[in-house]
Amino acid sequence: MTKVRISAGACGYTTVVKVQALDKKKVHINIITACRMLQSLNEELGVIDWTKGVFNRFCDSIIYKTAHQKLKHTDCPVPMAIIKAIQVEINGATPKNVTMTFESTETGAKKRIAES
Repeated sequence: MTKVRISAGACGYTTVVKVQALDKKKVHINIITACRMLQSLNEELGVIDWTKGVFNRFCDSIIYKTAHQKLKHTDCPVPMAIIKAIQVEINGATPKNVTMTFESTETGAKKRIAES
């Protein structure tokens, strides 16, 4: 089983994604979170055939299509984490952490307010 913990940021939710290979083509996905929108992904993505549409382009990926239907926030990192967890579980990728770091926040609205 592959387990990934995601701290999504501004929403404040922490999500755990567990992916378990069931056979050569199927994986079980379990999303554990307090976010109701992410919880609803479990209904659609419980057991999937990873050879059919998981690793397609963004608009064609079953993960992103389901996220499009269920999630309101396009900046949610959980759909990407689901795909990465599947890749690791099927030995298609090594488990490497993904990091996003804000190096500057003195742009946009904050900068305009400071200049007023």
